[in-house]
Amino acid sequence: MKSGPKDILKRTEINITAKCFFGFEETLADELTEFGFQNLEILNRAVRFKGSWKDIYFLNLHCRCAISILVELDCFEIFSEKDLYDKCMKVDWTNIFDSSKSFAIKGAIFSSIFQNTHYPFLLVKDAIVDTFRNVKLERPNVDVKKPHVSFDLYIKENLVTLSLNTSGLPLFQRGYRQSTGEAPLNEVVAACLIRLSGWNKKTTFLDPFCGSGTLLIEAALYASGIPSNIERQHYAFKNLKNYEPLLWQGIYDSAKRVVRELPAQIIGGDISDEMVLKARRNLRTFSFGRLVKIQSKNFKEFQTDEEVFVLTNPPYGERIEAAVELLYGEMGSWLKHTMTGSEAWVISGSKEGLNAIGLKPEKKYKVFNGDLECSFRQFKTYQGSLT
Repeated sequence: MKSGPKDILKRTEINITAKCFFGFEETLADELTEFGFQNLEILNRAVRFKGSWKDIYFLNLHCRCAISILVELDCFEIFSEKDLYDKCMKVDWTNIFDSSKSFAIKGAIFSSIFQNTHYPFLLVKDAIVDTFRNVKLERPNVDVKKPHVSFDLYIKENLVTLSLNTSGLPLFQRGYRQSTGEAPLNEVVAACLIRLSGWNKKTTFLDPFCGSGTLLIEAALYASGIPSNIERQHYAFKNLKNYEPLLWQGIYDSAKRVVRELPAQIIGGDISDEMVLKARRNLRTFSFGRLVKIQSKNFKEFQTDEEVFVLTNPPYGERIEAAVELLYGEMGSWLKHTMTGSEAWVISGSKEGLNAIGLKPEKKYKVFNGDLECSFRQFKTYQGSLT
């Protein structure tokens, strides 16, 4: 057992797990190292490390590459269904939140102990409710859609890890996106792609298929140092009994700033006038909104005599109808002949489309955009060469 369930909210050192999307574990670890965290343990879709409750506030606001920040409540072994209930009854849930707050339990079950993978969640729910009843407190309500307090249950055979999700709703719900298109890029995925690409925040950043502007916004937030979650108001940690409003307000206030210039030009374009309007609307949320230039035009119309860093999410043909191979072939020709000397990163779920680009990728990574398996590839073009 790594830790016990008692007085979790009073501990000066806690076990923290930052969860992420598949393929971005190293990217998240790199970001956490940059923040100063040490002794990181890279897991499947997560990174585990030690920290404090102050770190929880900081991470929920500042971490661009995580989808949730968990605090380990307890880790224990079970050999029967009843063991799970008995162990959860040892957690003083009434010290974590009060009965006026709703709760939910989510997670993943990989254990032969349970024939029904939904049953462990019911057992934990019963333990929470019974704990409140045993001390004559009102029963808290379950709300699976928008709970005030969220718990994470992970069972792999006999080992159970029970955690508190301090984020609540996933951290890709940044709070800044007012308008989207039919196939929007997940905000956390966008932030991870930018970091993984190694963009230096100085070279002109271009997204010629900008859609509603997610990559442009995340690039501007990254370049300016403003946390991606600066517009988000709701976090589950605010509903815990140990919430310190003044501590949170200090962390939040120190992160806010007005941006009057960006260290690099950030440019976007889309062939759809409607998408350009949506992107501009989303950018209006930020002080740097007017500094990001978006134009309604075909990607082939973008030309430059200087080095440009292209990072884009073109149509895949999955959720948006497009003649994918023709489109990607034209994009490859544009990169070869018009954007010579530039670096380009393309994320796509279309193998046929990526192959049609006609350039050999320097690097490629398997990633996911939502539930779509994608490849994220780097292409470089050189003067006098078509490969």
